[in-house]
Amino acid sequence: MAVHFWVGSFCGIIEENNGRPTFPRGVIAISDIITLIEDMGNQIPDKSWMLYLLEMFNKQDIASELNLICQFDNQDYFEAIFGGINRYRFRQVLPIVSHSYLRQIVINSYKQSIDYILEDLNTRQLESFELSLLNSGFMFEARNHFTGLEWWNKVGNIPYHIRYHVEVSQLMYGLYDNPTDSESLVYLRYNTLIPNHEGSGQNYPISFHNTRVKEGYMCYNITEGSCKTGMKYLSKA
Repeated sequence: MAVHFWVGSFCGIIEENNGRPTFPRGVIAISDIITLIEDMGNQIPDKSWMLYLLEMFNKQDIASELNLICQFDNQDYFEAIFGGINRYRFRQVLPIVSHSYLRQIVINSYKQSIDYILEDLNTRQLESFELSLLNSGFMFEARNHFTGLEWWNKVGNIPYHIRYHVEVSQLMYGLYDNPTDSESLVYLRYNTLIPNHEGSGQNYPISFHNTRVKEGYMCYNITEGSCKTGMKYLSKA
């Protein structure tokens, strides 16, 4: 049975009336840019895998994810996941070192579907997947956006070394710009990160390095190192 670990942060904004971090209301999309800076070598144990997460939870706590998955057998790819089940493997847009990828998840109450959109910003190759949720009872509003790493270890009880040094940038959330137009979407910036992990007390073999605001957007790097929890950051911008 796989041992499961995760570490990272919830994204949020600061409430104007009390200065506390919260998740914005009415969110129907999340996005980021993940850049593969360096291949650190494959130290993933047999039959195991790890994920660089873009993860949205709706008001029922159902997760929609567009993750970079790295496996023990060097089959690395992007995957659309819903409710913990793999729904679509991206086969046209593939992970390449030095390339940057725009990841978007859009929940659409009008079509009752979720759009997973992936673009290689170096080549402008675009690939998308639409998951129909017609008559599913799914609530089409986000409650949280999680960014970070996840490990599945099939042969041991520890998180292992990462495959890629990456930069995660332009962390954003999307709202309807015009409530009467289902295609109208505007993205806004987060300004705070709230640390989170699964609570195992593990020392994770990574570093969330150089957490910062870059060109107005929340940004951080994942590289080798050591940490106990995710990023805590409050932008003054």
